[in-house]
Formats: sequence, structure tokens, C-alpha cells
Amino acid sequence: MKGYKQWSTVVMSFLMAVSVSACGADSPQVEQSAPKPAQTSPSEAAAPTPDYPTKQIEYIVPYSAGGGVDLVARATADYLSKEWGQPIVVVNKAGGGGAVGAEYALKQAKPDGYTALAVNVSNTTMLTAGMLNSPVKNEDQIYTTRIGKGTLAFAVKADAPWKNFAEFSQWVKANPEQLTWTSVGPAGFSAFGVAEWLDAIGADFSKTRMIVTKGASDSVPKVAGGHAILAVHTVGEIMPMLQAGKVKILAVSGKERSPFLPDVPTAEESGMKGLTVFWWTGVSFAKGTPDYVVTKWQDAIAKMEKDPAFAKKLTDIQVESAYANREDFNQDVIRETEYYTELATKKNMRK
Repeated sequence: MKGYKQWSTVVMSFLMAVSVSACGADSPQVEQSAPKPAQTSPSEAAAPTPDYPTKQIEYIVPYSAGGGVDLVARATADYLSKEWGQPIVVVNKAGGGGAVGAEYALKQAKPDGYTALAVNVSNTTMLTAGMLNSPVKNEDQIYTTRIGKGTLAFAVKADAPWKNFAEFSQWVKANPEQLTWTSVGPAGFSAFGVAEWLDAIGADFSKTRMIVTKGASDSVPKVAGGHAILAVHTVGEIMPMLQAGKVKILAVSGKERSPFLPDVPTAEESGMKGLTVFWWTGVSFAKGTPDYVVTKWQDAIAKMEKDPAFAKKLTDIQVESAYANREDFNQDVIRETEYYTELATKKNMRK
């Protein structure tokens, strides 16, 4: 009897265990929520900006040494070399109206930020406007910052017979075939300055003769030596020969007199309105250059323009500060290209 009770107890315990197990299998399970991933701050999510620059940078000037583009580039290179602790070497690659150096910087060198172009109105908007198939186009580059601008000036030999710009303009209108003028090429800054002026006075642009030079340091001496009648460059580019008494400036373009030549009248004062061509220079990079490079140059140049020592360097070479950031710079380039293309088409300058 005692054994029976023990066996009965074992059986009941087994049946109760099975029942509890079955109820557990049929009852709903309490789901455990998966742990949420840790929140990442924006600074942690963004990839770190690479160090730049970590080696020497080539700053390509597509004109000969001594001109306005070259002088501004050297002042900029000097400032940024000290700012960044890396050498920025100016390399002059003249030829093709600025196209040779521009092609090297924008199409041959790697777009890694270690080849910058000293971009200028002549090898950008004017080159695009003056050539049907320009070797360098706006879309080939990232216009990073504009640095400075210069007033266009009309210079002739110091002992030239014309007393003022109005008298000279009358002579040119009557004798366009006798006018020789210097330029780095048919799409150069000088070419557009001359074309706009001749259009304003009603002279025949096609009868005048262009003498191709490597830049202001080459063309102004040609005028001083009597090998050409007219040089159209910035005030700063002509100033050395002006101070030496080799040339004289008859007028400057624009509505206001140059702050560096307050006694020289504007073309508008001489009766010629609508002369708007002006010179500028800045920095651009090849398409594909990393944004952090473009941003670093833009921000550094904005800081540089406020530096008294750099401002004095611009004043010393008769260049006016004209900072423009990437967005504004690009918009200005688009407008200029349209205007110069219209002028070049009108004057049959597009080749």
C-alpha cells in the first residue's frame, strides 16, 4: 500500500509538470525589445577633413612674369605660404593668350588641390567669348575666389602727338588702318578693351592691327619703343613705364577715375560712354578638386583681403581689392561671358 502511494505521487507530479509545460507553450510570450543603436552626433558621422596642404603647391600664372596677374599671384602665394606653413610656388606658363597655362592647370595636372590657376578675365570669359572652340571653358574649372581688379588704361608713347583721348579717338576713327595695338591674343583683355572703345566711337575694328605679345611686361615696352601705337592694360601694369616717362595714359575706362591716377580723366569724361571692360584676377581649380580644398582657399583669401600688409601690396601694384566668394564669382563670370560673347560676335572677333 505504501509503495502504491509513492507511485501515485510520482505520477501526479509528472502530470502536473506536463500540464505546466503545455500551458507555458500555449501562453503568449513577452517580447524583449531590441536595444536601440547609439545615437551618432553629426560631428562623429561626418568623415574628418583631410589635412591640406601637406606639401608644395604649384600656383600657375598663364602669363609672363611682371604683369598684374603675376604680381597678385606672388603676393597671394607669399601670404598663404606663411598662413599654411607649406610652400606655394608661382610658375609662369605663358602662351596662347593664357590658354597654355590654363590647360596645364585644369586638364593636365591632377585635380588634387596642389595645382592652382591664377585665373584672369582674359583666360576665362574673354577666351570663351573670343573663340568658337575655346581650349579652356568655364565648365572646366571651379571659380574659387576673385582677389583683385584693375582699371583699364589707354597708353601711348610719351611723345605721341595726341594731347588727350578725344583727339586720339578722332584720329583713330579717321585712320583705323594706322592703329596698331598690343594684346596677348585675339581673345585677350586688350582686344576686348579696344573693341569696346572702337565700337563706342564708331571706328572700324577690322581695319586696325593687333600685335601679339606675351603680356603687359612685353607689350608696354613695345609702345614705348615705337613698335606699336597703343597698349591697353591695367593702371598697375603700365605704371612702371609711366613713372619712367616712357609712356603716357590718355584715359581710363569706367565712370570713376582710378584712385591711383586721380588726374587722368575717364573715357566717359572724354565723351565715350559705356566702356565697362575691367580687369580682374583670382583663383580657380580643375573640376573634380575636393570641396575642402576650394573652401580652404576661399576662407583663407577672405582673411587675406583684410590683412593690412596684403592690402598694401595690392596698393603698391595699383590693384584694387575685389574679393568675391565662389557663388558670387561664378555669377559674375556667367554675366561677363554673355556680354563679351555678344561683343565678339558683333565685331567678328570669334575665331
